[in-house]
Amino acid sequence: MPAWKTAVCQTNNICIHYTRTGGSKPPLILLHGLMTNGLCWTGLARTLKKDYDIIMPDARGHGNSDVPDNGYQYEDLANDVAGLITALTLPRPILLGHSMGGMTAAVVAARNPGLLGALILADPTFLSPEVQREVYDSDVADQHRKILDLSYEEVLAAARVRHPTRSQETLELFARARLQTSMAAFDVLTPPNPDYKQLLRNSNVPALLIFGDKGVVSTAVAEELQQFNPELRVEQIREAGHSLHLDQPERFATAIKTFLASI
Repeated sequence: MPAWKTAVCQTNNICIHYTRTGGSKPPLILLHGLMTNGLCWTGLARTLKKDYDIIMPDARGHGNSDVPDNGYQYEDLANDVAGLITALTLPRPILLGHSMGGMTAAVVAARNPGLLGALILADPTFLSPEVQREVYDSDVADQHRKILDLSYEEVLAAARVRHPTRSQETLELFARARLQTSMAAFDVLTPPNPDYKQLLRNSNVPALLIFGDKGVVSTAVAEELQQFNPELRVEQIREAGHSLHLDQPERFATAIKTFLASI
């Protein structure tokens, strides 16, 4: 594991744990999805740390951050991120979020004009009301509750079977992160989600929406969002699902670098 700085930031009456590569470089915050944590971005951080000061926070209820009794809606998560930016005095950071982290990033951008320098949304949870309800009514939380009864070795072994092409380091990071995810964190699945179309209308920073051909966001949704926001660029990665940064890490990193170099 790289010798990066770890620290805790107090904001919104809780402690947010984060990992930071450091250096006098433009700040880039990476927001993870549900059931993962900041260190799950290790691969991308290694790729970008030469040019950026990478900050990888654990969302509340995840990793080593606090697990409050309530406050797991997207507005709460976004307030935590905005509080982190303020507490660390980060000058207009770039904000990249995947899945839950993508929706959180979109809320931050829309609710805090002038706070960010750019926005990257990696297959965010831009779901219709019907799909939101399907996810909420599914057994995803019950499945996680069962996993919390397993040992780290059992979770790792199961992950190795499901993802035989992923590196040992990646499997280990995600297995630990899964076991560090509280049941409270699943409250974020409670409908309704923020109106992502309105969020993109209200965002005024250069933005990239990147998604796989087998993920959550469809080409039709991406094209519709571009009509709402002329600052939004769109890129689809072929042969990639919801975890596009793991399915196609090199293509994902290249797309991120190209976008960042253009702003």
